[in-house]
Amino acid sequence: MGSIRVTNLGKAYKRYPNHWSRLAEWTLPSKKPRHELKWVLRDINFHIEPGEAVAVIGVNGAGKSTLLKLITGTTQATTGAVDVSGRVAALLELGMGFHPDFTGRQNALMAGQLIGMRVDEVTALMPEIEAFAEIGDYIDQPVRIYSSGMQVRLAFSVATAVRPDILIVDEALAVGDVFFQQKCYERIRSYCEAGTTLLFVSHAMGTVYSLCDRAILLNEGRIALDGSPREVIDLYNAHVLHHRDGRHESMKIVEKLKQPALAEGEEAVAAPALADAPAPLENAAVGSFGKPGARIHAVDLELHGRPVNTVISESEATIRVEVEFTESYDDPHIGFQIRNARGEPVFMTNTYCMYRTIGPVQRGEHVIAEFSFKAGLAAGDYTITAGVAESGTGEGEFRQTITRLQDARAFTIVRNMDAILWTGVYNLDPTCKLRRVAPGK
Repeated sequence: MGSIRVTNLGKAYKRYPNHWSRLAEWTLPSKKPRHELKWVLRDINFHIEPGEAVAVIGVNGAGKSTLLKLITGTTQATTGAVDVSGRVAALLELGMGFHPDFTGRQNALMAGQLIGMRVDEVTALMPEIEAFAEIGDYIDQPVRIYSSGMQVRLAFSVATAVRPDILIVDEALAVGDVFFQQKCYERIRSYCEAGTTLLFVSHAMGTVYSLCDRAILLNEGRIALDGSPREVIDLYNAHVLHHRDGRHESMKIVEKLKQPALAEGEEAVAAPALADAPAPLENAAVGSFGKPGARIHAVDLELHGRPVNTVISESEATIRVEVEFTESYDDPHIGFQIRNARGEPVFMTNTYCMYRTIGPVQRGEHVIAEFSFKAGLAAGDYTITAGVAESGTGEGEFRQTITRLQDARAFTIVRNMDAILWTGVYNLDPTCKLRRVAPGK
């Protein structure tokens, strides 16, 4: 069983004002350093238990790949320590360690030895490696003629030919066709079920929801949040919008849930993920954010004009979002998102994408948007997220997102006993025509 413990980990690179300063530091001893330190990671602390599946996410430049290189030992830390127990299989960079002039078979033999297998073990596993990689006769061709997809097929096949104690994957599976990706994820899931510890870096949030039971968000080289994939991804999305919109200093992001004050002897419990009152941002779920200009006063789910918490599947429902504008806008838009119990988006849209125009609004004006739909969702628990943005363009992009309330309302879908039996995410409400053809016709 493999585990990872990271303690006070930091990584810094020397940055010199010019090449002469670098040369002078090497040749002319001085008490005063001729460089400054550029910290890529700082004060990183976490522990991954055996069998856990943990994702590391963050915007480009947050330090994700550097962290994985420190854990695997391909880069030395500036401060702190990493303790890894168990056999590690790592896919950090596409085809890393492959020699372009050697064949795929020769590279597989070398790569297998690098991860601790004997030559006879790799040779015995070669038929399985070839079958999983599915690159055919290319296995005996030089790697330099491989496509990027073929390289990752061979690299993943070798790295996972034997179930490792720890599997570390850094975006490598983003390359290749969808069928091979599905096969890789099936193997990863089976290894996790068998006890393999997974450390996974990806920008594919759907995969994080699917594979991982915990996530770590890196932001500017530090851990911003270590928690459930739902909360971490919500906070990540808020940071992405913050970066995209030009780092508005006025933006307030809910970084973590507030714990209520405890009475003497009372034990701490996790704060609810839902906002009981969606108006104040202070009571909102992690990843909610707001800038001066608009405030969401209410998010309700209604049937026949009455607020409800439970809906029979296939019923006609309405989501009602009330927004107060505290600044004037020329082209504001209001939207909503429905998410399942894991936090995965089931459906989202907004007034811009529905070709509905609110028009210019003045300071102090309230706008109520009502979205009516057939709630043909599978039975289960769901939440509603609401947001306000300005100046829609293209396929649903906005000049700026003003405010968002994550998980502002929760509701439950129960099965419609009068509807057809079906499985999946959404009831397409299909019709079926049957036609019989006599023999010989």
